[in-house]
This record gives sequence, structure tokens and C-alpha cells, in this order.
Amino acid sequence: MASLAPAPQTAPTDPSDATSTPLSAAHLNWLRAGVLGANDGIVSIAATVLGVVAATTNTAAILIAAVAALVAGAMSMAAGEYVSVSSQRDAEIVARKHAAANGVDAATIEAEMHLTNPVHAAVASFFAFLVGGLVPSLVVLAPWWGARRDVATFVAVLVALAATGWLSARFAGAPAGPAIRRVVIGGSIAMAVTYGIGSLVGMAV
Repeated sequence: MASLAPAPQTAPTDPSDATSTPLSAAHLNWLRAGVLGANDGIVSIAATVLGVVAATTNTAAILIAAVAALVAGAMSMAAGEYVSVSSQRDAEIVARKHAAANGVDAATIEAEMHLTNPVHAAVASFFAFLVGGLVPSLVVLAPWWGARRDVATFVAVLVALAATGWLSARFAGAPAGPAIRRVVIGGSIAMAVTYGIGSLVGMAV
């Protein structure tokens, strides 16, 4: 009697594989716009308010600077993202036409050559900037910090930047360490420079 061959062994399935699939172009577009907007909002507003704090302790002046920077920064971020992604979309449309002219069928083009959406990117950047910018704005205006509002803002911003760095790396499937270091070091330099300039201007006036 012939012996039965053992059944082939299959490698165990990693439950995490279902969540490790690459992000689509649309999702990457949203992620990039959101992370850039949040980081820019955190750093830009923190640098602005710390520069003002270094020059004056007047709460009204700090509030005006924070609100003006929030609105101007969010609008600028959205407009810049719209223009940038629109240019990218134009290039993608040209690439799709070139593929069609070379015999690639329409179904393949639709499945593999996705178009980015400049409106989505602009909206994501706008709100991400506002949310990011609220972190230093609320901290620096909180009444309980007193004379240490600059230190409190600096610490809060570093924590927020570390969080956005970790999230961006997590969603992109990249190592978190380098992403966190980049945003924390860059944000620290920006805040230190503007605080120093604000101190010099405050002494001059």
C-alpha cells in the first residue's frame, strides 16, 4: 500500500499583513498634506508667538500675533498646496495620455495611474495648519504659566512635533526615530532663532 505524501506546509499568516499594504496615491496625498500642514502650523505659530513673547509680555499683542499668524498661515498653506498639487495633477494627466497613446488600456490606466486631488490637499493643509497652530497658541495664552509661558510653549511644541513625526512614520511604514528627530530639531532651531530675534527687538524698542 502506497504511503500518503505529507500535506504541504503553509507559512503562518501574519495578522498584521492586512494592515501593512502600501497606501494609495490619494491616501498618501492626504497624509502628506495633513502632516506638512500640522508641522508647519505648530512650528510657524510657535516661532511667531515666542518671538513676540521675547519682546513683550502684553497678552493682547501675543493674541493678535497668534490669530494673524494662524489665519495667514492656513490660507498660505492651502493656496501653496493647491498650486503644487495642481501642477502634479497636470503631469499625471499628461502621463495618462501618453500611456493611452502607447496602447495601455483604459482599465489599467484607471487602476494604476491615479490622479491626485488639489482641492483635497488644500483643505487638508488648511485645517491641519489650524489644528497644529492651536497647540502653541493655546499654551502661550494660558494664564497660569505666567512668566514661564515661553518654556511651557517650547515644551508643548516639542511634544506635538514628536507626535506628528511618529504618526507620519507610522502611517507611511517608515522608522519613527528619524522622522521624530527631523521635526524636533528643525522646530527647536526655528523657535530658538525667532526667540533670540524677538529678544533683540524687544531691547531695541
